[in-house]
Amino acid sequence: MTDDRTSELAPAVRFVCLANLGYFFVEFAIALSIASVALFADSIDFLEDASVNFLILIALGWSAIARARVGMVLAALLLVPGLATLWMAATKFLSPVPPAAVALSLTALGAMAVNVVCALVLVRYRQQGGSLAKAAFLSARNDVYANGAIIIAGALTGFFDSAWPDLITGIGIAALNAAGAREVWEAARSEHREASA
Repeated sequence: MTDDRTSELAPAVRFVCLANLGYFFVEFAIALSIASVALFADSIDFLEDASVNFLILIALGWSAIARARVGMVLAALLLVPGLATLWMAATKFLSPVPPAAVALSLTALGAMAVNVVCALVLVRYRQQGGSLAKAAFLSARNDVYANGAIIIAGALTGFFDSAWPDLITGIGIAALNAAGAREVWEAARSEHREASA
């Protein structure tokens, strides 16, 4: 990544970091108040995305090989929300009370708006910015999909008065994050090989 590209990417990543951190507090509070697995998973994902983008900001000035190593660490971090989701799903399975459907969908709609803006800010860097920029973009893009699924889960929860749409969506978010982690790992490994050659 050239110095010009780095200087262009830094403000974008800073914005995405702050946007994710801000919405984490909103979504986490609502997830706990309505006992939603999907919102809990998504709120932890917001915190993870803020951390990923903060690490990207720190690593932007580093060598290509150091950035590739950070990319590998970020791939592992992308798995954290999935693990948190599985824990919350296990506890919810023991007490399957449906969350408040309207609050679930409205909170996910707000999350989707934040993630769409973040993805649009990062889209121009996803190919040229290496594994770090790819990690940031994939996190935002995957979160848009997850938020759409949560909105649908909220509608199904209200219609069926069941905890299962929320549980299934939370587990789906975990799978989506695992796929994103694999893509970032592969990009970082490739970048590491090229920088080492």
